[in-house]
Amino acid sequence: MKTIALTALLAAGALLAQKPTNPALLVPQEAPLLDYVAVANPLPVPEGVNMGASAAVAFDSHGHLYVLSRGADAITEFDENGKFIRAFGQGLFVRSHGLRIDKDGNLWTTDVSAHTVMKLSPKGEVLLTLGTKGKAGEWNEAAGTRLFNEPNDIAIAANGDIFITQGHTPGAGKGDPRVLKFDKDGKFIKSWGGKGTEPGKFDVAHGLAIDAKGLLWVTDRENQRIEIFDQDGKYIREVKYAGVPCALDIGKENIYMVNGFAGQLLKLDLDGKVLAAVGKPGNGVGEFGEAHFIAVSPKGEIYVADSVNRAVQKFVKK
Repeated sequence: MKTIALTALLAAGALLAQKPTNPALLVPQEAPLLDYVAVANPLPVPEGVNMGASAAVAFDSHGHLYVLSRGADAITEFDENGKFIRAFGQGLFVRSHGLRIDKDGNLWTTDVSAHTVMKLSPKGEVLLTLGTKGKAGEWNEAAGTRLFNEPNDIAIAANGDIFITQGHTPGAGKGDPRVLKFDKDGKFIKSWGGKGTEPGKFDVAHGLAIDAKGLLWVTDRENQRIEIFDQDGKYIREVKYAGVPCALDIGKENIYMVNGFAGQLLKLDLDGKVLAAVGKPGNGVGEFGEAHFIAVSPKGEIYVADSVNRAVQKFVKK
C-alpha cells in the first residue's frame, strides 16, 4: 500500500511540474564533473510532519534553512546543522512555488495556482498579499486591475524593491510571462516582458536573482536561456544553455544553477559560463525528478528543492 501511495504521489508531482514534451529540453548540459557529492537524508523531520514535494529553499541571516513545500506543512525551518525546528504555513497555499527571505527575516512567497505573492513575518503571520487569490489576470494600474498570472519567483534589491517573475505555463498563447517591479511596500512600479523568443521576451519567466552589480538574471526556461536586465527592465544580454534552466543562486565567486528535468546542478562563473555539473534524472541520492530551486548555505553547502521526488537534496564539497 505504501509503495502504491508513493507511486501515485510521484506521478502527481510529475504532472504538476509540467515536464516538457520536447525531448530537446531534456538533453543535459555537457560539462566537467562538479566536485560536490550528495548527502543521504539531509533534513530528517519528526513523524507527523508532512512537507510534501519541495518547491523552494532559502537561507535567512542566521544560516537557518527554510523549505517551502506542497504538503500540509508548507514551510519548515531547520537550523544551521540541518536540525528540524518547526513547521508552519498550514492552509496558506494552493500550489507553493518560490521563496525568498529579506534582511528583516520576512518570508516572501509565491503561489503559482492561487496567483498571489505573500509576505510573512518570521513568526509566519501574513503581513502583505499581492494579487487576488484564485484569480489570474493582468496587473494594470490604469485599468484598476491588480492581478498576477502564475507568479514564480522573487528577488529583493538592496533598496528593498521587489521583483517578481510570472507565467509558469509554457507554449504559444499560454499565460503572460514577465517581470513585475514593486517597491518595498508593495506599490507597483512597472513591468516588462511578454510571450516570445526575441530579446526581452520569455516563454516561461521562472527563476530570478540579482548579481553584485544590481543586474537581474531571469531564467527563461523553455527558451533555454538566462536573460539579464537592469532594474528598469533594460535588456543587457542573454546566455544560452542545454536543458531547462530553472533557478539561480549568485554568490561572490560563482553562480549555481539548477537545470530542471535535465536533472543537473550547474556551477557557472560570474558571466554565466558553465564550469561544471553534477546530477542526472532519477530518484536516488544525487538524482532529480526536477531540480527546481537552489540555495547555498553560508558554509558552502548546496541545497536543491526537487518538486517531483519530494526530497531536498544536499551537496557538499568532496
